[in-house]
Parts: sequence; C-alpha cells; structure tokens
Amino acid sequence: MNRRLEAIDHIGVAVPNLEEAKKIFCGALGIPCVEEKTVPERGVKIAFLSTGNTTIELLEGIGENSPVSKFVSQRGPGVHHLCFEVADIASTLRELGESGVQLVDTVARTGAEGKPVAFLHPKSTAGVLVELIEK
Repeated sequence: MNRRLEAIDHIGVAVPNLEEAKKIFCGALGIPCVEEKTVPERGVKIAFLSTGNTTIELLEGIGENSPVSKFVSQRGPGVHHLCFEVADIASTLRELGESGVQLVDTVARTGAEGKPVAFLHPKSTAGVLVELIEK
C-alpha cells in the first residue's frame, strides 16, 4: 500500500475576517505571515503563516457561496481542515477509495500552492475535513 500519510503540511483555520485574524495570530501570537493570496475560483483569501515546521492557513471566504463562508456561518470560526503530505496522490486516492473512504475529490486538483491536492470527506475521517497534498 502506498497510502501512507506523511507529515502534517498545514492546518486550515476558517475565519470571518482575515485582517482581524492576522492581528491575533501574527500580532499577539507572533507567527510570521509569509504570503497572502486570493484564489477567486475557490472563493477564498488565504494568509500563510509559518511556525517553522507547519504552516497555518488562515482562510476567509469570498462571498456567501464560498465553502469557507458557509463553514463559518454554520459552525463559526475554527479549524477547517488538516492537510497531510503524500508521495503519490493518485495512488493514495485510489487506495483510499477502494478501502471505503469517502472522497470529496476522486482526482487531484491544483491547490493554492500550485501542487496537486484532494480532500477526503469528513464522514469518513471522524468529522475532520482532510486534505492531501502531493509533495
């Protein structure tokens, strides 16, 4: 089996206001923001914060139909997803699907960092949205 999940790549945190969240995470907590990006096709603005060994993605939805906006309105701000590195995303998705894990994405798509990503449905992962990223 090739579905070994490697290190945590990042933790996605959904927030209602990116600038206010940066005041907390970057200001009060002192975590440096290394990049900011808007991804209109995904309906999200992202601030990438570096802790040294794991990235925190602060995610603000753009518009009411954004998945992140819907998440915040239904559940409030907080941890949105965990992202794990995998060596081969295509074979990992195939093996997970064959083993009964419900996939949001059966084929990888390009993520905010320009690398292949795919999501596993929270129904199959103890209520946690899991992202896979090929590194």
